[in-house]
Amino acid sequence: MMRLFVVLAAWLACCATVQAQQFTTPAEERFSPYYERLPACDNSWVVGRISDRFREKESSYWNSTLTIVGYDRFREIGYRANNSSYIPRRYCIARATMSDKKERTVIYEIQEDLGIIGWGYGVEWCVIGLDRNSAYSPACSALRPYAERFLGDKASRVGYE
Repeated sequence: MMRLFVVLAAWLACCATVQAQQFTTPAEERFSPYYERLPACDNSWVVGRISDRFREKESSYWNSTLTIVGYDRFREIGYRANNSSYIPRRYCIARATMSDKKERTVIYEIQEDLGIIGWGYGVEWCVIGLDRNSAYSPACSALRPYAERFLGDKASRVGYE
């Protein structure tokens, strides 16, 4: 019985070591590496893409003429905040001025090589208060860095709402 226990303990230790090693390899050192070249939060291509997609979503799905007319108060709230072994992501927050003259907070993440068919940058975004299908609920928190969602998301909202 003791021999079975020792063999089982050794097997579990070996499996734990193998599993731990696969999460310690940074994404830049893999077979198909990432390069950590992400645009800044205030990049015109990024905010233009958010504005275009927002306009398209509002008109197509919600029959609304609401658009984003401008941005300010850009701030990075995380850079590779989840772990260095995952795909590089830059987490951002900004204040958007809407066509109805209201200011709303936009939370977005810029992802390396997650554009169409894995080419280019991917951008996921959410406008707080206008996530009508609750894709990123509650209050767009699904787009925040993992640790911040549970430890300090109120710190990022100061001065934005």
